[in-house]
Amino acid sequence: MNHQNVIFEKSFGISAQLPTPELPELAFAGRSNVGKSSMLNRLFNRKQLARVSAVPGKTSTINFFRAEGIHFVDLPGYGYAKVSKSEKKRWSELIEGYFAQDRDLRIVFQLIDMRHPPTEDDLTMINFLIDGGFPFAVILTKADKLNKTQRQNRLESITQELPCGDQIVKIPFSSQTGEGVEAVWEIIEEIATEGN
Repeated sequence: MNHQNVIFEKSFGISAQLPTPELPELAFAGRSNVGKSSMLNRLFNRKQLARVSAVPGKTSTINFFRAEGIHFVDLPGYGYAKVSKSEKKRWSELIEGYFAQDRDLRIVFQLIDMRHPPTEDDLTMINFLIDGGFPFAVILTKADKLNKTQRQNRLESITQELPCGDQIVKIPFSSQTGEGVEAVWEIIEEIATEGN
């Protein structure tokens, strides 16, 4: 797959607007400001593909990107406290609505900030993915912010902190250094090959 060959297709603000799936989909989920947009930009080596903001909760729509017969789906971040109840409700409807539809969802990349234990929302999301039978991998973002000892400690801790933690694929990732990019592309390439 040509990693440069990607285009932004469309954004959707409510789940009823979501298009009928025509392609396999890979979704990116995680709390606000965990680095979903930065990860997409790093994967495709494009600075402005997905809009990045220092303000949490900036991605408030589901954004579809298309690359060689696959849709990359950037889901809105969850768990940001400083938005109105109605906006939180809309986000929740959007994310739940997406997962409730009969989509060709091949994998969810569930992003968690490696520096901290998973939040209650992270655990809720992972339990949701497990209960729903959705295939997923945990991407541990901001890995470059930890030294070797801290990383080792966090990797050991997160295995205990996550439900079924010892059975979950966990990939340390850094949008700054590019660590983890290759491992994520291996998963994507495998999925792309399955689709053919």
